[in-house]
Amino acid sequence: MAIKSTVFKADLQISDMDRHYYQNHNLTLAQHPSETDERMMVRLLAFALNADENLAFGQGLSTDDDADLWQKDLTGAIEKWIDVGLPEEKLLRKACGRAPEVLLYCYGGRTVDIWWERNKKDLLKLDNLSVYVVPQEVSQLLAQMAQRTMQLSCTIQDGEIMLADDSHTLHTRVERLK
Repeated sequence: MAIKSTVFKADLQISDMDRHYYQNHNLTLAQHPSETDERMMVRLLAFALNADENLAFGQGLSTDDDADLWQKDLTGAIEKWIDVGLPEEKLLRKACGRAPEVLLYCYGGRTVDIWWERNKKDLLKLDNLSVYVVPQEVSQLLAQMAQRTMQLSCTIQDGEIMLADDSHTLHTRVERLK
C-alpha cells in the first residue's frame, strides 16, 4: 500500500516591497512521503519570493515533468518554472526549453558547492536559468517552522527576507549563483 502525502496548510502574508506585492495567500502544500520538512519549507520560501496570483505548486517529487512551482498564463503556457534542491542538469535543461524563466533554489550547505562545481559549466550556458542558494542555517530553521497549520508573515525589502511565525523569526538573503 502506497504512503499518502501529508497535507500542510499555510496562511502566508507577503509584503514584498521590492516588487510592490502585498497579498495574503492561503496555501495547501502536499508533502510527498520522501520529502523532508526542510525541502517543503524551502518550496514555501520560493513561493513567497516569487508570489503571484498565478503561481501554483506542481506535482514536485512525484513526477519529473512538473516543476515544484510554476506560473502559467491564461492559455496554460508556462511563464515561470521554479525548482528546489539539486536536480540533474538534464532536467534543468529540459525546464529551460519549456519555460522562458527558470529559477532554482538550492539548499544543503557544502553539498550545494559540490553540485555547483560539477554542473556549473553546463548551467552557465542556460540563459533563462537563475540559481539561488538558501543558506543551510536558514533551511534548517525553516524546517523547525513546519507545522500542519501555519500562520506566516514574510517581508522582503532590498533583498532582505524576514519570515516569521509565532515562535521563530529569521532574517536572511538568498545568494545568487547565476
